[in-house]
Amino acid sequence: MRTQVGIIGAGPAGLLLSHLLHLRGIDSVVLEARSRDYVERRVRAGVLEHPTAELLREVGLGARMDLEGMVHHGISLRFDGADHRIGFDELLGRSITVYGQQEVVKDLIAARLEAGGELLFEVSEVAVHGLTSDRPAITFTDAEGRPRELACAVIAGCDGFHGVSRQAIPETALTVHEHEYPFAWLGILAEAPPVREELIYTHHERGFALYSMRSPELTRLYLQVDPDEEIESWPDDRIWTELHARLALGGESGLHEGPLREKGISTMRSFVASPLRYGRLFLAGDAAHIVPPTGAKGMNLAVGDVHLLARALERLLLHNESDLVESYSDTALRRVWRAEHFSWFMTSMLHRFPGNDPFQRQLQLAQLRYTAESTAAATSLAENYVGLPFS
Repeated sequence: MRTQVGIIGAGPAGLLLSHLLHLRGIDSVVLEARSRDYVERRVRAGVLEHPTAELLREVGLGARMDLEGMVHHGISLRFDGADHRIGFDELLGRSITVYGQQEVVKDLIAARLEAGGELLFEVSEVAVHGLTSDRPAITFTDAEGRPRELACAVIAGCDGFHGVSRQAIPETALTVHEHEYPFAWLGILAEAPPVREELIYTHHERGFALYSMRSPELTRLYLQVDPDEEIESWPDDRIWTELHARLALGGESGLHEGPLREKGISTMRSFVASPLRYGRLFLAGDAAHIVPPTGAKGMNLAVGDVHLLARALERLLLHNESDLVESYSDTALRRVWRAEHFSWFMTSMLHRFPGNDPFQRQLQLAQLRYTAESTAAATSLAENYVGLPFS
């Protein structure tokens, strides 16, 4: 097998990169360890920044998003027993769109298959070779158990935090920055209609809670829990009781309860590996960086990465000019670190830290009050939440 760009990973980063390259006349093959059904059902992020939604429309992927996605014009910070709304439209004239990552993946897969794109699911034993040569290759075993080799000009590692791409880079060639948070999120997807049209970020003495949604029929809710908690310790009744307690205003939460389609506990970390390039291997998305979900940046950072990378690979493969691939890592990391800081800021401001230090709690409340009362502070939060330009 031979192609111009071998892409490892069929998440939003890998699929969108393949689509953007196709629009530029560049061939690619996407390899994915999971089945198509799995990646289309895997529920992840749901907030699309303004630049992400605009890019999807620009490249012909916005029709279903505009039909089914929910446009949000602000969020609420809930503390001191009240909601404090940050209005994106009033402050910036821009908005976000709630549209599940799995729906973006479905749209991308459909678009690639319609265009004749090659997507190979359920591959295994993936390994990369010749990264510092001009003839890199990917070996793998296909879904039928046959050993295969894919020769390519460039390899894009879009295979997530635990994928093979970053692990193939020598430790001496990579700098890693990592921060572990002393709490986790318990998330549920409930068959219950949302009771609000916008997200609510709650700072509560019992711990953080987030109210969000995925559709007019599905509510997405999160609770801060200890990182060593087991999901078996959280039966449905306990989850709803805690959600009602943390989201209550005037003694009532207003939440609709419903059957849980899924529930799970996710640890929280900040992680950045640099540079995002080693020879002919380029990293994008979660393969290169992780953010805590408080800032809603994960999928949007992946989109920003491949937006840059597609332009850089076009310049390299069609015009034999290497300036954009040389600057890809530095350019992408500027946006990544801004998002890392914003996600850390939101996380630190809203969560209850171990020990519940009263001094730290007063600092958090002071920041929340300033953000809610100051137009400048609210605008800064809105600008980062809605999304900074890709360029």
